[in-house]
Amino acid sequence: VQLQASGGGLVQSGGFLRLSCVNSGIIFRFNVMGWYRQAPGKQRELVADITSGGITNYADSVKGRFTISGDNAKNIVWLQMSSLKSEDTAVYYCRAAGARNYWGQGTEVTVSS
Repeated sequence: VQLQASGGGLVQSGGFLRLSCVNSGIIFRFNVMGWYRQAPGKQRELVADITSGGITNYADSVKGRFTISGDNAKNIVWLQMSSLKSEDTAVYYCRAAGARNYWGQGTEVTVSS
């Protein structure tokens, strides 16, 4: 499994970005795929995840602004982020959970105020 995250960048407050995470290795059936983020000096936190059955879960801080979607059969997960705020600035990591956890390398999101 090789999770490749992309789509990060610099955006102004109120803007939007779409993150993608693709497994470029052997395809597995994951129970959950999702996104975490880690801001400087803070712990990594869950942003959103989606189960193989399509059930989604969001951190309270992103509800109504972010949308997670995915294609479990292809091991792809997306995170549509809108109404971005400076506090969304972080490195975003994708995670896939099955028999074990797999992490992508992270993609940096910077929101300027």
